[in-house]
Amino acid sequence: MKLKQAFTVILLLLAFVSAPGYALNLQEAKKSGFVGEKPNGYLGVVKGGGDVQSLVKSINDQRRKKYQQIAKKNNTSLKNVEALAGKKAIDKTSAGQYVFRGGKPVKK
Repeated sequence: MKLKQAFTVILLLLAFVSAPGYALNLQEAKKSGFVGEKPNGYLGVVKGGGDVQSLVKSINDQRRKKYQQIAKKNNTSLKNVEALAGKKAIDKTSAGQYVFRGGKPVKK
């Protein structure tokens, strides 16, 4: 359950990323179909330009850092943490939002 708590904290810490004229956050990006969860625990870009790519990079960088901390703390591999986080994120993804399967985004 520590991973679940860590994942929740990550999502809450990533509130807003500035963009010209508006702010795009993770939940808005998911609901709008710009991003989707990948089985490796990271986000993938479904559609969108630089703002979406910047958001995904920022979140993925923060996730990677947190996953590394969790792996070290639990004496496990980064790949194991990423896979568990990916499964949980995909399971939590709402119907109609995107997830990646076979490397391609599909609506859940």
